Amino acid sequence: MKTPMRHGVAVFLAITMCTSLLFVYNSSYSSTQRDQNDPGSRENEPRKINTKPEKAQIPALQGYSSIIDHKPLKMHCNSCALVMSSGHLIGSSRGEEIDQTECVIRMNDAPTKSFRKDVGQKTSLRVIAHSSMQRILRNRNELLNMSQDTVFIFWGPSNYMRRDGKGLVYNNLRVMNQVLPMLKVYIISRQKMQHFDELFKQETGKDRRISNSWLSTGWFTMTIALELCDRINVYGMVPPEFCKEPYHHSVPYHYYEPAGPDECTMYISHERGRRGSHHRFITEKRVFANWARTFNIHFYQPDWSPKPALGNRTAIPPGS
Repeated sequence: MKTPMRHGVAVFLAITMCTSLLFVYNSSYSSTQRDQNDPGSRENEPRKINTKPEKAQIPALQGYSSIIDHKPLKMHCNSCALVMSSGHLIGSSRGEEIDQTECVIRMNDAPTKSFRKDVGQKTSLRVIAHSSMQRILRNRNELLNMSQDTVFIFWGPSNYMRRDGKGLVYNNLRVMNQVLPMLKVYIISRQKMQHFDELFKQETGKDRRISNSWLSTGWFTMTIALELCDRINVYGMVPPEFCKEPYHHSVPYHYYEPAGPDECTMYISHERGRRGSHHRFITEKRVFANWARTFNIHFYQPDWSPKPALGNRTAIPPGS
């Protein structure tokens, strides 16, 4: 019997795939109808033999639209390295291994310069929160000017992303893309954002709005990676119960901010927070561990595998 977790993710991915297939079918059907309406148009034409192998058509991913022309994102990778921003990557020497992966996914303004030995330098996709917009612009020489081959996906509340001239982040992105027209900039639609919320509720049984929480950029990035990648290698994500271990290793929350807050301190304070807006980092990691039992997801630095599921028990943390 499928668990609610597997059913929720499967439905989420199935909707995206079915929408893409319907688009391809409609295009093919329209072309066939034109040929049938003019049966004599090709009768006297010599038959052409295609000696070149056809490239597999990359499906359009609905819910991610270009800032410039509003077209959907077309992207697929056989293997992906999802590089977290954790201090666990410091001293890992995983950079070369990461860069050898077909697609490398990073988050927010996490830099590669000065950290290449540990995190690599290749970036195929960068998923960015609205709150990181100003930091991205401040570091534009590294993150934007040198990133013509990188796809950028920005997420944020619908009032920030609206296209009617009142969306602050959307307006800034339009200006940025006009100044740097070679950038591949996409935003997540309001409907897609709702899907992310619904998926979180299906997997945890909790409504993130009622619990005064925001989905983290890690949540968006992992879910997007499931749409893009056949295999996902995650670097720098600890297992869900790591911070409960009595002698867990203390590392900075961000590898590029060595004097910043402790990672576990950040995770626990957000998980327990009930006033204001918080991320449920540990809850999200429980979901990711569950997904790894079904999907081709693997965790490195630290290296770990999810424990076998116990019957039909949920992954919802007690008291949350």
